[in-house]
Amino acid sequence: MTKVFTAYFLERSSVFILLLTLILFGSAEVSAQNTIKGSVTDQDGEGIPGVTIQIKNTVTGTTTDFSGEYRLTTKSEEDILLFSYIGMITEEVPVGGRSVINITLKEDMIRLDELVVIGYGTQNKKDVTGSVSVVGSEDMESRPNTQVGSLIQGKVAGVQVQSSSGKPSQGISMRIRGTNSINAGSEPLYVVDGVPTADTRSLSPSDIESVSVLKDASAAAIYGAQGANGVVLITTKKGTSTKPSVSLDVYGGVNEVWRTQEVLNGEQYRDLMTEMGYNTDWDQYQNNTDWQNEVFQTGYTQNYQLAISGKSDNTNYYISGGFTGSQGAVRSAEMNRANFKVNLDQEVNDWLKLGTRVSYVDYNDVDVKDNQAVNQGGVLLGALTTPPVIGIYNQDGTFTSNPFQDWENPLASTDGSTRGFNNKRFLGNLYAEVTILKDFKFKTNLGIDNNADKYNYFLDPYRTSYGRALNGQSIVSQNNNTYYIFDNTLQYNKEVNNHKIQVLAGSVIQKYHWQSSNIERRNFASDAISTPNGGSEIAAATATEAEKANTSFIGRLNYAFNNKYLITANVRVDGSSVFGPQNRWGVFPSFSAGWRISEEAFLKSVDVISDLKLRAGYGIVGNDNIGTYAYMGKVGTGANYPIGGITLPGSYPASIENQKLKWEESEQTNIGIDLGLMQDRIELTADAYIKRTSDLLLNAPLPRSTGYDNAIQNIGALENRGIEFNLNTVNYDKAIKWTSNFNISFNKNEVINLVGQEIYTGSIAGRGEAIQIKEGQSLGAIYGYEFLGVDPRTGNAYYMGGDGNSTFNPTPEDRKVIGNANPDFIYGFTNTVSWKNFTLNIFFQGAQGNDMLNATRIDTEGMTDAKNQSSAVLNRWKRPGDQTDIPKSSPGNTDNSRISTRFVEDASYLRLKALTVSYTLPQNVTEKLSMSAARFYVTGENLWTLTNYTGFDPEVNQGGNSNTVLGIDYGTYPQTRSIIVGANITF
Repeated sequence: MTKVFTAYFLERSSVFILLLTLILFGSAEVSAQNTIKGSVTDQDGEGIPGVTIQIKNTVTGTTTDFSGEYRLTTKSEEDILLFSYIGMITEEVPVGGRSVINITLKEDMIRLDELVVIGYGTQNKKDVTGSVSVVGSEDMESRPNTQVGSLIQGKVAGVQVQSSSGKPSQGISMRIRGTNSINAGSEPLYVVDGVPTADTRSLSPSDIESVSVLKDASAAAIYGAQGANGVVLITTKKGTSTKPSVSLDVYGGVNEVWRTQEVLNGEQYRDLMTEMGYNTDWDQYQNNTDWQNEVFQTGYTQNYQLAISGKSDNTNYYISGGFTGSQGAVRSAEMNRANFKVNLDQEVNDWLKLGTRVSYVDYNDVDVKDNQAVNQGGVLLGALTTPPVIGIYNQDGTFTSNPFQDWENPLASTDGSTRGFNNKRFLGNLYAEVTILKDFKFKTNLGIDNNADKYNYFLDPYRTSYGRALNGQSIVSQNNNTYYIFDNTLQYNKEVNNHKIQVLAGSVIQKYHWQSSNIERRNFASDAISTPNGGSEIAAATATEAEKANTSFIGRLNYAFNNKYLITANVRVDGSSVFGPQNRWGVFPSFSAGWRISEEAFLKSVDVISDLKLRAGYGIVGNDNIGTYAYMGKVGTGANYPIGGITLPGSYPASIENQKLKWEESEQTNIGIDLGLMQDRIELTADAYIKRTSDLLLNAPLPRSTGYDNAIQNIGALENRGIEFNLNTVNYDKAIKWTSNFNISFNKNEVINLVGQEIYTGSIAGRGEAIQIKEGQSLGAIYGYEFLGVDPRTGNAYYMGGDGNSTFNPTPEDRKVIGNANPDFIYGFTNTVSWKNFTLNIFFQGAQGNDMLNATRIDTEGMTDAKNQSSAVLNRWKRPGDQTDIPKSSPGNTDNSRISTRFVEDASYLRLKALTVSYTLPQNVTEKLSMSAARFYVTGENLWTLTNYTGFDPEVNQGGNSNTVLGIDYGTYPQTRSIIVGANITF
């Protein structure tokens, strides 16, 4: 199957170059032409697609089709044909007057030593001793997607990728081997072509060549403090062919929510309101509006990407530009991204190489508010709880409201304001690589990530009740963020007999600068001017600026003896301005070793084992993602004082100084095995790990006598332990080719030490906090009451008390852990089947054992006020003797709808994440169309979901990428189902 995928990238046509050559050298004499055809096979007699056949010393050439057949026109019997293919030995064959030339290519074992991108360099895959997973270009091209993180989901064991909602503007949350902190960041470090960054939304997946995920400390320790949560190394494309190649990627599609919720219709709502004592003239409210139908829509996605690439003896280039546009399945949600990229490498001479990686992105989106109740502008909950008896607009063009409360319908949130976010981002680096003597190489690299974003919001003074109350509102927020990195490394590579030594030493300087401003003005005379200057009242105006700096020294040793015994040692010394002078520096070492047992004499004769390697590693990494100036005693503003009848500005001590604040440290141990069977037709990787984070950077309570409630301190410990498996198989490799990948990961998270304190967070629907953090429990422990049922006599809910007896009036002390948001395991399963020019790719992804607090049901089944309700309340208790699990309606009373096991559901799911059917045009057709290759495909995303979860979608989280607020769905924008049609064309 690898050959099929590789064919897509290697197929190149000479038509474009031939035309250009004729234009430039039209006066050249044309000799007699001869057409040659034939086939290229491997040592098993199977045709090889994508083999490059080129006339030596010319730019004329072609590639083999899916069956390994080719056709080429030569000008002379003296021509020599070059047959080349990745992983095979290049062959030179004289034409000699023949019209049919068949050839068998042999494997090049040296070239089959796959290079894996690791920190500050590359390493042969067989020599890697740490836990490193690679997502190659095949996976990037297997399905279209606007975000690189989505393409990693389900592809790498031990990596949990979640988009906390389905909004087009939603970023990706990634956890590598669990959540490693409570207050500090737990997102991995993303490094794009050597430049660290925190946001991958601006990256075009079409530009990415490969992604390496460094999962354990022995692999990630070279990044020190930044590698505490794992490292994702993203390498973008460069030229691969001596012939200029032009590629065009185009796709478009539609998307929609895959599930809606059943709510009360107009008649049922009027009956419920009458029962609850809400009386009005119902003759005024005879509509039957389906608000989900008004809010949800058929969205669309479109993408256009054009790239030109190539290489010569001294120059390698890749230039691309593209546009991606997406309209969400919820009204008014959208995202647009224009991107431009240049990758250039120039070998100036035999000792100097210069290069650059530059990208510019102009990103825009319109967000919709979710995770909020209808009275706070939540669109999804508004679609469920807005009464169906009202229409969309009043006669004067304003938005309608709930008959009993001034809560406007959800279209007031989607259409009632103008809002937009724009980000302009420049990400790039410039490097110079100098070869010193024979075995030394010095590299200096200067990188920058510059972001300038702006948010514009305008609420006119007419159409919405809030706008009328404020007489209009305009908000403009601007942020300018700049990051610099300057690193210098010296590498030494030496092979002596059976000894292979690689040494790396260097220094890294990083600096962050943040600048932001915000202004809000009100009292607009009209909607003619929407910028802040149109408002007569300044409601708020702020400006902030902050900096952070890191300095590091790094070192690494890779040693291999006889291709069997492998050792890797890393050390990084980090200094961070976040901490005080006493503890500013941290030392983060790691060590790993490997034993390639398959190279031992006693296994050489075992033909079934093609590779067997044991790995073990240990390391320590740090975390300083706690915010700037964390150790300082800060001064707060806003403590104004009345002096002489005049209010004067004042300040106050906002936080206590902690000069002893230091690095949060994560200690990791990893044991792994790599096994290849039957010439690597079966490849199994298994890892077991323990990660323990100590000296947690935590906001801990202080005695009131200090004058402060809490302060950031180094207290507590958190542990993740787990096992993970990755299996690649070639199931069938004849006329039909079938390959599979299956990965599964088990992780257990536990708070080991919290110095006796308990933390509560995740306040929901006015019912208190839904998450408890406590020693001995996992992060994401859902906390509430145990619901026992409904009393048939009174219709009230009763709960389990702390004394083991049921009660109608439980106290806060009766709450306990009622669910766990962490899955028992996550998994992904991919199958790729190819036959002739057709390819079928099926990708399943899932999670098992995780609970979800369906807090949406608290609003839609609570029956506490005038909101519309779920159709489930049709089974509510109405009279003594009714047997039901839905309590009676309780206007103004939340006792029957507490956070409890009643609303905790199993959110396990198995999802057909992507299904792609593609067809590659035969070569004789592409030649007639002046193309080198053309592939057309249809992809379905989220086509089918198996789950017991009753909400919109099981793959959401109200807390976004929070470390602690996990497993809560409170009107969260769901994942959507998409159908996409596209084409990849190469000239």
